[in-house]
Amino acid sequence: MKMHNGDPIPPEMLEQLKRLEAMKDEDIDLSDMPEVLDWSNAVRGKYYRPIKKPYSLRLDEDVVAWFKSRGGGYQTRINAALREYMLSHGKKSA
Repeated sequence: MKMHNGDPIPPEMLEQLKRLEAMKDEDIDLSDMPEVLDWSNAVRGKYYRPIKKPYSLRLDEDVVAWFKSRGGGYQTRINAALREYMLSHGKKSA
């Protein structure tokens, strides 16, 4: 198991995670953390940032032109389209 930056998780943190995982839900003290009842202002993916890697990829020119014609951020939109396809076709780990 690795941390978000790719470093291995230190042994003491792994031990703490194992202890937490073994706890029953009812044994976890949530007294200093109020329950959230209204999720209307929640933002999906606010803290999730997948690791980006550069790839050389050959795409049809008209496909790229279509994404570019909708303004800046075309690479992000291409990535979003690929992610949507991946999720709708059953994400499988590499």
